[in-house]
Amino acid sequence: MAALLNPLTELVASAGAAILAFNRGRLRIDGKSDGSPVTEADLAADRIIADGLARLAPHIPIVSEESSPPELASANTFFLIDPLDGTKEFVAGRPEFTVNLALVSDGTPILGIVAAPALGSIWRGVVGRGAERLTMKGGNERAEAIHTEAIHTRSLPGSGQSWIAAVSRSHGDPTTEAFIAQRPGAVRQMAGSAVKFVRVAEGTADIYPRLSPTREWDVAAGHALVTAAGGKITDAQGADLRFGAGTMDFIVPAFIAWGDPRAAP
Repeated sequence: MAALLNPLTELVASAGAAILAFNRGRLRIDGKSDGSPVTEADLAADRIIADGLARLAPHIPIVSEESSPPELASANTFFLIDPLDGTKEFVAGRPEFTVNLALVSDGTPILGIVAAPALGSIWRGVVGRGAERLTMKGGNERAEAIHTEAIHTRSLPGSGQSWIAAVSRSHGDPTTEAFIAQRPGAVRQMAGSAVKFVRVAEGTADIYPRLSPTREWDVAAGHALVTAAGGKITDAQGADLRFGAGTMDFIVPAFIAWGDPRAAP
């Protein structure tokens, strides 16, 4: 894993640079069977990552949002990719879109990389070894890190302090709102894509609840990042999430990212 971290980070940075090279005003936008949008940028990033992983780790299967999933019945370890998370934000011209890459082993994400190319940052973490933020330069050229700093989740809010909840800009739901409302005075921070996981991992938010269905590729990289930074991800009842567990729809019914594991049930 340690040997793969830098090459994987470079690969994710290359996919991000390819996304930035597209003119958003001239993108072809298609609809997928689930009603979500897909663009030329999604597909270009997917090709870059798939080709790169085939060179770096040809023995490890790849599950990506934009390609047909392989049979994982006998796979203990696999990559889980969202080549452009937050396509709606990207098309709308907002900077909160990400490239997400995770390595899953025994049903648990153990390495996660989240790149926000328009924000000039990459966050990465290896469970048990910590997490960090890389400040990038390079624009549409080959990106390189100019500053690296360790990140960590923050402690549970004390008496008189408000919870800060990262919430989706595009996917709100009543159950999630009811959960946040149980924390009186909670402050909502709206964001798109896996940036919400980043806020928990960096300690600028306490929780990120999503109590409506999403997909494993939306969650896995952020799961590894938050865990590596000292947090915890659970389902709505407080149990651990399992990834690639013999299903072909890769649905995550609900999850909560907790900055302080002591807050989890």
